[in-house]
Amino acid sequence: MKICILGAGKMGTWLTDALCLQHEVAIFDRDKERLRYVFNTQRLTTLEEIREFEPELLINSVTLKHTIAVFREVEPYLPAHCILSDIASVKTGFQDYYKSTGRRFVSTHPMFGPTFANLKDLSAHHAIIITESDHMGKAFFKDFFGSLGLNIHQYSFDEHDETIAYSLSIPFSSTLVFAACMKQQDAPGTTFKKHMDIARGLLSEDDYLLTEILFNPYTVGQVEQIRKELKDLLGLINQHDTEGLQAFLQRVRGNIAAKS
Repeated sequence: MKICILGAGKMGTWLTDALCLQHEVAIFDRDKERLRYVFNTQRLTTLEEIREFEPELLINSVTLKHTIAVFREVEPYLPAHCILSDIASVKTGFQDYYKSTGRRFVSTHPMFGPTFANLKDLSAHHAIIITESDHMGKAFFKDFFGSLGLNIHQYSFDEHDETIAYSLSIPFSSTLVFAACMKQQDAPGTTFKKHMDIARGLLSEDDYLLTEILFNPYTVGQVEQIRKELKDLLGLINQHDTEGLQAFLQRVRGNIAAKS
């Protein structure tokens, strides 16, 4: 398949490496410096070069806030049979955009960062394929993600954003609050160290990625739930309510046991 990738960022260049041995791949970025270390791949810097390449699949890997705008810019240069594809971490607005184009599309979300994931073993990582996507597009990414050993899930556009808000926004927000309370002081303890390791890992991620996850429209409800639970816990602590705190702990243990 002839595949064109938009954006030579971390995910874009990783995709070229992962796809170029089995497909004819090109990558587009107007910044020539970002294309210096791309190999086995055609390097495109103008929209006319995309037209000449005639891709069968276009994977948009630019940051979320620019994804749809870049699609609109590139679309006139694509052949009619080209399938549009995004890998955005939040899908709000994408379904309406795809409908407006009349083109086939496939929307996915590889849930790992190429900078920190062990790309030789992705068996502990996950990828989502949106169910409303084109059949051929879904088949392509099932094969691609399966070849990488990723755990594949299928959700609708709405289910994706709800799931991401729950699975990422809660731990992200909780970790950021934990890190915001840090000060220059040694704190012995295994639990503290584990939390610090998680915080360092999270804050090593790209700021745009963190922003995309936290700006998911479903995130607000999840953070409100965190605030409610903190308020209830603070009340129990202030009142030295032993029975209430024990009941709280039992409820929390039940929540964890249900997920094990």
